[in-house]
Amino acid sequence: MTTNCHLCGREVRSSTSETVGERSFCSSGCHDVYTTLGDSGSPGAAPTSTDNGINQRDDAVFPDQNSSRTFFRIDGMYSATCEAYLESLAEQQEGVSSAEASYVTETIRVEHDPGDISKESLRDTLSTLGYTAYLREDASSDVGETGGTTRRAREMGGIRKRRDDQLLGMRYSVGFLFGAFLLVPYVAILYPAHLASIFDWQALEIFEDAFRLDSQGAFVFLRLYFVMTGIILVFTGLPVLRGAYLSLKMRRPNTDLLVAITAISAYAYSTAAVVLGRNDIFFDLAIVVTAAVTAMVFYESSIKQRALDRLTELTISQVERTRTYDSDGGTQEVRVEALNSGDVVLVRQGERVPVDGELIEDSCTVDEAIVTGESLPVMKRAGDEVIGGSIVTDGAALVRVGPDVTSSIDRITTAVWDLQSATHGVQRHADQLASYAVFVVVGAALAIGGTGAIAFGMGVPDAVLLALLVLLTGSPWALGLATPLSVAKCLESALRRGIIIFDETVFERLRNVDIVVFDKTGTLTTGEMNVIEADAPTELLDAVAALEQRASHPAANAITTAFADGNTANQDLDEPASASNTNDTDHTGKISEFTNHRSGIEGVIDGTSYLVGNLDLFAEHGWTVDDDIRSRVADARGFGQLPVVIGRDGTAEGLIIVGDEPRDGWDETISRLGARDTDIVVLTGDDEEATDFFKQHKDVTHVFATVPPEGKTATIHRLKSDGQVAMVGDGTNDAPALAAADLGISLGSGTALAADAADIAIVDNDIRSVETAFDLAGAARRRVKQNNILAFSYNGIALFVLAVGFFNPLSAVFAVIVGGGLVAVNTQRKLLG
Repeated sequence: MTTNCHLCGREVRSSTSETVGERSFCSSGCHDVYTTLGDSGSPGAAPTSTDNGINQRDDAVFPDQNSSRTFFRIDGMYSATCEAYLESLAEQQEGVSSAEASYVTETIRVEHDPGDISKESLRDTLSTLGYTAYLREDASSDVGETGGTTRRAREMGGIRKRRDDQLLGMRYSVGFLFGAFLLVPYVAILYPAHLASIFDWQALEIFEDAFRLDSQGAFVFLRLYFVMTGIILVFTGLPVLRGAYLSLKMRRPNTDLLVAITAISAYAYSTAAVVLGRNDIFFDLAIVVTAAVTAMVFYESSIKQRALDRLTELTISQVERTRTYDSDGGTQEVRVEALNSGDVVLVRQGERVPVDGELIEDSCTVDEAIVTGESLPVMKRAGDEVIGGSIVTDGAALVRVGPDVTSSIDRITTAVWDLQSATHGVQRHADQLASYAVFVVVGAALAIGGTGAIAFGMGVPDAVLLALLVLLTGSPWALGLATPLSVAKCLESALRRGIIIFDETVFERLRNVDIVVFDKTGTLTTGEMNVIEADAPTELLDAVAALEQRASHPAANAITTAFADGNTANQDLDEPASASNTNDTDHTGKISEFTNHRSGIEGVIDGTSYLVGNLDLFAEHGWTVDDDIRSRVADARGFGQLPVVIGRDGTAEGLIIVGDEPRDGWDETISRLGARDTDIVVLTGDDEEATDFFKQHKDVTHVFATVPPEGKTATIHRLKSDGQVAMVGDGTNDAPALAAADLGISLGSGTALAADAADIAIVDNDIRSVETAFDLAGAARRRVKQNNILAFSYNGIALFVLAVGFFNPLSAVFAVIVGGGLVAVNTQRKLLG
C-alpha cells in the first residue's frame, strides 16, 4: 500500500522519509515545515492522492468519474464583475457542476460532464457580450509572427487578442475623429452663444441669436448631432456600456456605470431639449466623456501590451517534439503528444527530457533544477527515474516513456492553472466608491425631479429634464477616467524599472503582504556553478582538469572551465578559460584509466592515481584526508557551496570549492524588507547544508530546505494562515507556489512557466527590484487616491454652477477640462523620486 506525505501528498519513499507519530513525510523538508508551522494550513492544502501531489483529483472536486476539468482563457475580463458574470453564465449550463474565474489571470476553470456539454459548447457559451473564450491548451494555435515564448505571451499575442486590441484602437480613433468634427460647431457657435448670454461684451453680440431652434437649418443640424453622437456613444463607448450593463445585471455598481449615467443622461437631456425647443444641449458632454474614458482604457491596454512584449524575452521550458529510438538504432522525430507508454526516446546533450521515464542504458548527468529546485545536477544510471523537463547536461540518454506519458512540467502547468483560476481579483477602490455614488446620485435625481413636479408644479417634461440634469452633473464619471489613467501610469513607471505588472490589483495586494518567501537557487543565488576558490598544487589542478573533461558529476564543467589549458588557482577565476580549450584532454599526460562514480571520479595519468570527489568517496577508497581539509569542507557546506576534495596516490592534497553564489544585493533586499516588519522565509529544494548561510541573517524568520515543489505549495498554504504571502522564485518548480501565493514574483532569469504563474515579472536579475516593487505599491496607492479625489472636481464645479443657475454646455465643458486636466497633470508627476 502506498503511503503519502502528510504535508504535500507525494509518495513516501523509505530512502528520504521522515515520520512524526503516525504521520509520514516524503522529505526532511516537509517534516520541518510541518513541525515548524503545524497543521494549520487552509482546508485542502495538502493533496490527497498519489499523483505526485500535483493536479490531484478528489471527490470534493470531482463528484463523479465523468466529470472533466477544462480551462479557458477569456479575452475582455477586467473586473470582479466579469468574474461573477462568467461564473454565473457557466454554472447555468446543463452538466456544469462549478466554475471559478479570475480576471487577474483572465482564466476560468469549469467542472463539467463532457457527455452533457462539450468544451466547444462551453467556449461558444462564454464567448458573449464582447468576451472571447478559447481553450488554454490551444494557446499556441493562433499565434502569429509576434507570438512570444511564454504561454502567457502566446495567449495574449494570438490572433483573437490582437484583433480585440485593434478594435479597441479603432473605437478610440472613431470617437476622437468624429468627436473632434462634432465639437467644431460647439467651439465656433454654441459656446460663444452661451457666453454672450452671461457677459454683455460687444465682441459677443453677433452670437446672441446665432443658434435659434426655429430655424430649419438648426433643426437639421441638431438631428445630425442626434445620429452622430449616438454612433459615438454606442460604437466608441461599447466597452463602457457593456461594463455598466453587467454591473446592473450582477448588482455591483462600478465606474463604468457612473460614466454611462453621465453620457446617457447628457444624450437624453439634449434630445429632449431639442424637442422642447431649447438650446442647452449637452451632446458635447456625451462625446467628450465617452471618448476620453475609451482613450484611457486604450492607453491602459497599450501599456499592458508593452509589458507583455518585455515578457516574451524569457525562456520556454516545455518540449513540443522529440526523437523516438527504434530497436535497429534509427530515430524518428515526433510530437510529444504522439508518444505511447513504453516508447524509447533519445535525448541528446543539452536537450530536455520530454516526459517522465526510466533511463535504460549507460549513465548521464541531468540538471533537474527546473523541476526540483536543486542547484546541483545529478548523475543518473540505467534504471534510474528521469523527470520530464530536466536537461541532459552530459552524455546522452535513452529514456523509456513511463505509464502516464506526462512530464512533471505538464502536471505543474495544470496545477498552476488550477491555482490561477481560483485567484479572484479585488474590487477597485474606484468601484467601491462607485457603489455608493450610484445610489446617492440616482436617489438625488429622483428626489429633486419629484420635488420639482410635486412641490413646485413643474410639468413632467421639465421635471424629467431636471432629474437628468442632476444625473449628468452629480455622477462622478471622472472616476472612470482616473482609474485607467492611474493604473497605466503606475504600470508604465514599473516597466521603466524593469518590473512587469499586468494587473493593477497587484499594487494593493503587495501593500498588504506580511510574509515574503524566497526560493534560493536562481533567486537569492545566481543559479550558476562556478569555481570560487582552489587550494592545491598547480600540477594537481592541471591533472584534475584533464580528468574532469571526461567526468559527468555536477562540478565537472565548472572545474574544467576554470583550470583547463593551464589555468591555476592563482588566476582570476572571474575570467575562466575559453570553452574552446577544454577539448585538449591529454595536455598533462596520458590517461590510462578513468572511472565515473556518483560522488566523483578517479583516474590514472602517467602512472599516478588521482581521486576527485567528496569525503565519502575518499573514505570508500581508504585515502587519507587531514583534519584541516575536513574542517574547510564543513565550512564550505555551511555557506551553500560544494567542496571538491582532490588527491593523488592515496592522500588528499587540496580542495576546490564550487558554488552557486548569492546574488548582489540579496542582503540589502532582505534587510529592507525586514525593516517593513515583513517576515522573511527561505524555501528551497536544496539540502540543508546549502542553506545554513541564510540562517545567519537576522531578518530571516525560517529556512526550509529539501522541500519538493508540492511541499512548497503546501508551505505557502500554511503560511497564508498567518497573513498575506508573497513568493519570489525563478524556476518551473516554483510555479505552483508562485500561483498559490497571494502575490507571485518571478526573476528575469526564470523559466517561462514561473513567469506565467507570477503576478510580477522582473525582467533582469536584480533582486533589489523586489523592494522597488514594494516602494511602487505605496506610491501607487497615494497617486490613485489623489486622482480619485481630483476626479470629483468636475462634480464640484458642475453642481456649484447648477446651483447658481448658470449651468450650460460651456460651463459643463469647463468642468470637464478642469476635472480631467487636474487628474492628467497629477498623473504625470514622477511616481518615485
